[in-house]
Parts: sequence; structure tokens; C-alpha cells
Amino acid sequence: MTSPGKTPSHPLDLDSSVSQRSALVVGATGIGGSALVDLLVEQGWPVTALSRRPLADRPGVRALSADLRSAAALADALAEEKPTHVFFTAWSRQDTEEQNIAVNGGMVRDLFAALSHAPVQHAALVTGLKHYLGPFEAYGQGNMPDTPFHEEEARLDAPNFYYAQEDELFAAAERDGFAWSVHRSHTVIGYAVGNAMNMGLTLAVYASICRHLGTPFVFPGSLTQWNGLTDMTDATVLADQMLWAATSDAGRDEAFNVVNGDVFRWRWMWTRLAEYFGVEPVGPDAEPQPLERQMAAAQDVWTQIAREHDLAESDLGRIASWWHTDADLGREIEVVTDISKSRLAGFGVHHRTVDSFTELFDRYRAARLIPGA
Repeated sequence: MTSPGKTPSHPLDLDSSVSQRSALVVGATGIGGSALVDLLVEQGWPVTALSRRPLADRPGVRALSADLRSAAALADALAEEKPTHVFFTAWSRQDTEEQNIAVNGGMVRDLFAALSHAPVQHAALVTGLKHYLGPFEAYGQGNMPDTPFHEEEARLDAPNFYYAQEDELFAAAERDGFAWSVHRSHTVIGYAVGNAMNMGLTLAVYASICRHLGTPFVFPGSLTQWNGLTDMTDATVLADQMLWAATSDAGRDEAFNVVNGDVFRWRWMWTRLAEYFGVEPVGPDAEPQPLERQMAAAQDVWTQIAREHDLAESDLGRIASWWHTDADLGREIEVVTDISKSRLAGFGVHHRTVDSFTELFDRYRAARLIPGA
């Protein structure tokens, strides 16, 4: 059944060889990877889930574990693997962009080198809007394209690990003769634990702490983000687009932006999130008030909340990625995305972002990762 606010895509362009297809999901424990594994299993695909931390056993999924930063480990883990479709959803955060390029470009290069024997037909790569905004250390600086961002914009004249990943994908595709697609998401929200970029769970934890302490739910970001238009990407929409592109002629050798399809202002969304958690919404100060600073001493509070509500995770560092949420909500620039290219190509999934948040919060409550109502 389609969830509230979500409309289905056009039927996937599947052919008679469906029974011969198999998927390798790289980064299977992350937000995007987890949603993709769920979708592939639902569609009846045999799935191999590759991650550094092994995925829990489940029907239809075979788990593999390897350090993506090690060419030798990848070669060993994938020596007998023969996927027809590869979905790369992983990255490894480094201290500098030079290191990001070396490590993350290397992971893509080494993965496809380890699969050079496999009958790969299509490989999908997840990147993001830093393609248009620049890397973390030069984020939003320099000569950026105007919003909304379009896929045909030229690359920025700055080092960027997304470009390195793309170039390694293109080189492998040309060498081994498979098709590719690139999926440029905005902030992705979905179900995962221990992820380095997880705004959905981070805001749920922040609101739960506010409710426990009886303090207002203060927007920690900038006035620009509070008042401006923005968009987001539900992990299920990202998964839908990756599978659509990998099984449709329209997705062959193309890069696509991917967001939910709606736009919103945080001054509207913040009130809806506050209503869900029963806390008082308060707008931003003149300058951002980063959660990473506000929550620096919050571990003891979370330990108490976890004990009182019998939560499954008492380590605040595993469920809240303050730095990433601060980066998104503290931006002093408008970030909004054009998705006409995929719409015109036949991808029709749409999801209201407020529903993405509340459905996600319901799921985290059911898993006892945040307190119930």
C-alpha cells in the first residue's frame, strides 16, 4: 500500500530476464542502502548486502562484510560475486577534501576492479548536492550555479570527491561495458542507526531531549534556512529512483537530481515537528546556535531518558549526527533542486516531506530508539 502523501512511479521497464538479475548494494546499512535493500527484497530481487558492519540476517538478503577502503579486502570479498546490478550508496568522511577524494574515489575504483569478472549490466552511484555547492571545506563559496540546481550545470572549479567518484564510475563503465546512473540527493532522511548523516533521527533525539527537560524546541539554524524554500529526499524515493534508472532505458548513462517533489520552509515544518513531539517550537536567533555545541554535554541526559523509557540505544553518539544537521540548517544560501529531468524521463514518485518525517519518527518509536508519545 502506498504511504500517505506518496504517489507511485510509472511501472518499471522490466524485461523477461528479471529472474536472472541480482543486486549488490554497497553501503547496505546506511540510510539509502537500507531503503534500497528493502525495496529490492520487496520486488523479489536476490540481494547481496555489502557493508563494513554485517547486515542482520533476513530472507532474500546475503550479507557480506568488507572494508571498502581496502582494495585487497574488496577483491577477497567479491571474488566469487556475480551481480548484474550494482548500487553504490557509501562514503567515508575524511578530514580534508584531498583525503575525501583519495579515499572515496578509491572505494569506487577498487570496488569495480574487484568486480571486473562479473556480468554487471548497470551501476548506480549516490552522490548529492555538494556537486553544485562545493565540498565541506569550501561549502557554498565561490561561483555556484543559481537555484534550482539542474543536472546539466558544469562542474565547479574546485576539488570535489563526488567528481572523483563519478569519474571512477565512468572509467569502469567504459572499461567493462556496463551502463551507469548517478543520483544527486539533497538531505536524505530514512531509517538507519549509527549513520554519519542522519537528520531525521538527530531531530527526533533533540526534540525528545527538549520534551524531557521541559525546554523549547529551538530552531538551531540560520534565518536564511528558516525563511527560505528548501527540499529533502526520502530514502524510499532515492531507492525508487535508483531501481527505476537501473531497469529503464531512460535511466541509462544519466545523472538525476532526486528529491521528494515538494518544497517547504523550515518555519512551517518546525511547527509540525514540534506538534508531533509535544514541544514548544521557537524560531532561530540572529545567528545559528549549533546543536553540536548545545548538546555537547547531553549524554547523561540521554542515558537517563534511555533508562526511563527502556530504549534500545543509550549511546547518544550512535543516534545523533549533530554536525551534519548543523551544516544543513545553518546554511546562509538557498538550496532547492529541479527534478524535471527525471519527471520527463518517466520517474513519477512524489512524497510529502512532512509525511517522511512523521512516518520515520513512528518507525523509530516502534524500534524503541526514541521515547513513545
